Amino acid sequence: MKTLFKILIVFSSVILLFIAYVAIPHTYSPDGALSKEIVKTHSYIADSQSFSAIDNNRPTSINRFYGGSDQRELDGRIWYPTIANGDIAEGAFPLIVYSHGFMSMHIEATYLAEFLAQRGYIVLAVDYPLSNTFAPGGPRAEDVINQPADVSFLIDTMLNRNKDNNDLFSGHIDPDRIAVAGLSLGGMTTALVAFHPQMRDPRIKAAVSIAGPTIMFDETFFATSDMPFMYVAGDIDAMVYYDSNALPILEKNPGSILMTISGASHSGFVTHSENLFRMLDNADSVGCQAIVRFIPEIEDGQEFIPGLGGKEQGILSTSFDKSQMPCQQMPLPSAIRPGLQHVFTQLAVYSFFDSHFSKDDSSRQKSSTYLTQTLAKENSLVN
Repeated sequence: MKTLFKILIVFSSVILLFIAYVAIPHTYSPDGALSKEIVKTHSYIADSQSFSAIDNNRPTSINRFYGGSDQRELDGRIWYPTIANGDIAEGAFPLIVYSHGFMSMHIEATYLAEFLAQRGYIVLAVDYPLSNTFAPGGPRAEDVINQPADVSFLIDTMLNRNKDNNDLFSGHIDPDRIAVAGLSLGGMTTALVAFHPQMRDPRIKAAVSIAGPTIMFDETFFATSDMPFMYVAGDIDAMVYYDSNALPILEKNPGSILMTISGASHSGFVTHSENLFRMLDNADSVGCQAIVRFIPEIEDGQEFIPGLGGKEQGILSTSFDKSQMPCQQMPLPSAIRPGLQHVFTQLAVYSFFDSHFSKDDSSRQKSSTYLTQTLAKENSLVN
C-alpha cells in the first residue's frame, strides 16, 4: 500500500510539473538591439472583443452529412489598440483581415494580432464556415474558393461599422489602409483575395501569406496587382513544402518579399503550438497526424481544389502528384521552438505593414530597412 501511495505521489508530481510547464509562458527574445527594441516598444494596450456577422447573400455548401445553409455565418474576434483607461485609442488605424489555416480557428492568430494591436492596428479574424476545426461535416479545404468573398464581406462589415456613430469602431478604421494576412489555407485565401482576377478586392493595399500554398499560381496570377506582398516561410515545413511554394515566389512575383525562418515548422506558426507542442522535437508531428485524416485521397492528376480557374486566371493546375500532398516527406527534422518562431513572424509582419502603412515617411523607410536588411543581420535564423 505504501509503495502504491509513493507511486501515486510521484505520478501526481510529474503531472503537476507538466501542467506547470505548459501553463507558464516562456519568453523568447530575438538577437540584436533593434529587434529587441521593436519587441519591447509599443504605443498601445491590445484589447479584443467577440465578432459575429452573417452574410445572407451567399450559401454554405452541403458538406458530407451537413445539409448546408442559405447563409454564411462568420464568428471570431477583433483586436484593437486601447489606452491606459481601456478606451479605444484616438485616430483611424489600418485594418487587417486575418485568415486561419485548414482545420484551425481564428484564435491561431492571437500572438500576432495582439502584437499588431499594440502597435496601432485593428485585426479581425473569424472561423470560416467549412474549413475550421469544428466545421459541420468536418473541415473541407475545397471551400477555400468561397473564402475570398468572406474576406470582402468582412471588409464591408467593418467599413459600415466605421460609419456608424454608435459603434465602437466609428471613425477608427482607415479605408485607405486595408490589408490581409493568413496562414496555410488562410495564406491561400489571402493570395486569392489579393490577386485572383475575379476574386481580388481592390480595397486591399498589402498582403502577407504565411506558409500558404502557391504551387498552383503562375506569373499571370500575381500580375493582376502590384500591391506589396510578403511570403513568410519555414524551410522545414512538412505541410506546404518550401521548395515548391516559397522559393518560386520571387520569380512569380518579382516585387515581393520572401522571409525565411530556418528550422520553422508549419504548425509552429499557430499561437497554441507554443504551449502545447514546445516539448516536441517538431510540432508538425502532431499537425500531420491531424491533417491527414481530413485530406482526401488524391489520385495523380486529380483536381484538389476545383473552381479556381485556368491559364487566364494564372492558375497552373490544382492537380498534384502525391509527393506534393501534406506530410509526405518523413522523417521530420528537428525544429526551432514555436515561441521563437512567433517572435520572428511578429517582427517580419509588423515591419512589412509598417513599411507601407505608417503615416510618417521616415518610419516607413526605417521599417523597410529593418525588414529587408537588419532583421536577417541581427537574427541568424532569418533570411
